[in-house]
Amino acid sequence: MMGFEELSDEIIRKAGKIKLLITDCDGVLTDNGVYYSENGESSKRFSIRDGMGVERLRTRAGVETAIMTGENSKSVLKRAEKLKIKFLYQDAKDKKALLPDLIAKTGFSSEEMAFIGDDTNDIEIIKEIGFSATPADGTAFTKEIVDYICKEKGGHGAFRELAELIIYAANINK
Repeated sequence: MMGFEELSDEIIRKAGKIKLLITDCDGVLTDNGVYYSENGESSKRFSIRDGMGVERLRTRAGVETAIMTGENSKSVLKRAEKLKIKFLYQDAKDKKALLPDLIAKTGFSSEEMAFIGDDTNDIEIIKEIGFSATPADGTAFTKEIVDYICKEKGGHGAFRELAELIIYAANINK
C-alpha cells in the first residue's frame, strides 16, 4: 500500500482525522500547464487517477473534496461538476479567508480538514489546517511547512497519493 506503513504515527493520526480534503488546482490537480488560444485559456490537463482519488475518498473514507483556486476557469468548473465536488472556490486570492465559510458549510473544524497546495499563495491556509501536503514538485516555500511531501508531481498523481494516505489512515484509526 504505497509505503504508508513507514510514516510516523503523528502523520497517520493527523491524516486519520480528515473529513474534508481541500485542494489547489493549478500545480496539484494539473501539471501547472495551461493551453492558450487567441480566445484565452482553452484547456488544462487533469489526471484521471486523481479523479478516482476524489471518488475513493468519498466511498472508502467518507471524505469530501473542495477546490480552492486563484484562477477563474470554466475547465475547473467542469471538472468539479464531473467529480461531484460540492465546494468550489474560484478566484480565491486569499484562501485562508475562505476557511470560515467552509467550516460553516461543512460543520468540520480546521483540524478535520487537509489542504494540498504547491505555491506561495497556499502558505497561509496551510498554516491554519489540520493536515497539509504538497506535490513532489511543489515550491520550496511549501515543502518547508507541510506535514507531507508527496512522491508524485502535481497533475501526475499527487492528489491521488494524498487521497490514498487519508484512506489508509482512516482505516488504521478505526
